[in-house]
Amino acid sequence: MSIPAELKYTKSHEWVRLEADGGVSVGITHHAQELLGDMVFLEAPTVGRKLAAGEECAVVESVKAASDVFAPIAGEVIAANAELEGAPESINSDPYAAWMFKLQPANVADLDALMDATAYAAHVESEAH
Repeated sequence: MSIPAELKYTKSHEWVRLEADGGVSVGITHHAQELLGDMVFLEAPTVGRKLAAGEECAVVESVKAASDVFAPIAGEVIAANAELEGAPESINSDPYAAWMFKLQPANVADLDALMDATAYAAHVESEAH
């Protein structure tokens, strides 16, 4: 299972990447897409929407199930990945390149409360038992 060291992670299996412009990109992890199976639909949040940390903000649907995606931190949606809406299966082929939406963080320090790759790996392992 792939868990890139440069990203941050949530217990609900979102990954978060701080971008050079101060925004954050958000997607679902390799583990999450493996559990869900082949993606068939993505509903991203609308640009301009203000999100609270932990708020349901997007939906991914696979051949197995629909699953909510949660905001990893508080912030305002500054972009949604329109390409994914037309090709949600790209989440399966490269979940860490397939960002779903970008946020302008209300407080960039909130990223410090998210898990690093080591903690996320331990979290996934603990869920398996």
